[in-house]
Amino acid sequence: MAKTIKAHKVGDHIDTDAIIPARFLVTTDPDELGANCMEGLEPGWVKRVGSGDVIVAGENFGCGSSREHAPIAILGAGIPAVIAHSFARIFYRNGFNMGLALLEVGDDIAKISDGDDLDVDLKAGCIKNVTTGEEIACRPVPPFMQEILNQGGLVPYVKKQLQG
Repeated sequence: MAKTIKAHKVGDHIDTDAIIPARFLVTTDPDELGANCMEGLEPGWVKRVGSGDVIVAGENFGCGSSREHAPIAILGAGIPAVIAHSFARIFYRNGFNMGLALLEVGDDIAKISDGDDLDVDLKAGCIKNVTTGEEIACRPVPPFMQEILNQGGLVPYVKKQLQG
């Protein structure tokens, strides 16, 4: 994530049904799920998101059911990462398993507003708000987790390990 990206801010306790409502769970195709990303929060939300942009969320993002469809929908919408105050535990694991980068920043989430431009460095654990000049430190993504992300998720990562 070397380029400047746009933040799309959502609130607290965004559950998996808001991310991808149950009526869209008839497929696992990332493009189809991505076309309906956040439809339970705001119909048409995905139409204002550009490829490479990020979701910026409040507390407990991804709560609710443990469906893998939610991180797949986010990725299918062209969003490679979510920055949040905090994540629901099972969503956090599912996100990385599906290849979605997740950064937890606690109360520093207040330093990012909707529409801000950000530079995100997963390896260093640094988010620079280009719009305001603020810098936010977070726990860096460990190298083995970065490798899972680089491979597109846990399944492609394991396949590569088994082939090597």
